[in-house]
Amino acid sequence: MDGLRQAADHRGQYLVPDPGSPRTPRYGRPVRAHRGSIGQYLEVTAAPDSSNPPAASWSDPDVVEQYRERMDRSEPRAAGEAVLVSLLPASPRSLLDLGCGDGRLAGLILDRLPSIHRVVAVDSSPAMLGHARSRFSGDARVTVRPWNLEDPLTPLGRFDVVVAGFSIHHLDDQRKQALFAEVARQLTPDGLFANLEVVASATPELHRQFLDLIGRPDDDPEDRLAPVEDQLRWMREAGLTQVDCLWRWRGFALLAGRSR
Repeated sequence: MDGLRQAADHRGQYLVPDPGSPRTPRYGRPVRAHRGSIGQYLEVTAAPDSSNPPAASWSDPDVVEQYRERMDRSEPRAAGEAVLVSLLPASPRSLLDLGCGDGRLAGLILDRLPSIHRVVAVDSSPAMLGHARSRFSGDARVTVRPWNLEDPLTPLGRFDVVVAGFSIHHLDDQRKQALFAEVARQLTPDGLFANLEVVASATPELHRQFLDLIGRPDDDPEDRLAPVEDQLRWMREAGLTQVDCLWRWRGFALLAGRSR
């Protein structure tokens, strides 16, 4: 085993690290875990999803609901989130969630880290923002606000942790690079940037297999997928350190780095 990284085999299997004892989350659903020696892993097989939602229009509540139902059942997504949570620092106090969707990822992080006292969760979809506001209703730590990732992040402030879950791939490559530089500037020293993302496959055939496994007839029109290697290079050029792809399953990958 090479640290946290494991590539998928031809059956669509993936491996995730043992995240420790099960938790009883407030916002998310518990991730099943087992105890074992260091290096012991959970193995899960992804089953094709039979639902085929139309091309995403994130202002359409029906499309948003179909997406949420499909992704809530996604075992690869849960595996990537488990690895992301395992990377979190011990006691950060602030979190920025870029493209927060319905707030699922921010909720998982709050469940794990009670030290966090300030969360800013942003998205450009009114329907997604409505779900996120419902999820965090009454939680004074969390601010949910509309934000287009095409716009500079500077007004949002500085954070100990910045995460993104399947959102940055909607940006073109030039904006991706600019956003990585903004994240690097807005992280506090030794802060964490963790981007759980849809990435380009090495060949059209592999990408077709990926789409079939996640139950998609085709890519969303908004998708601007970039190879893992290019994005890691852009993150390093932005000034982030300890940059690596720490988990991958087919066209899903977790790209992470630290601020200086």
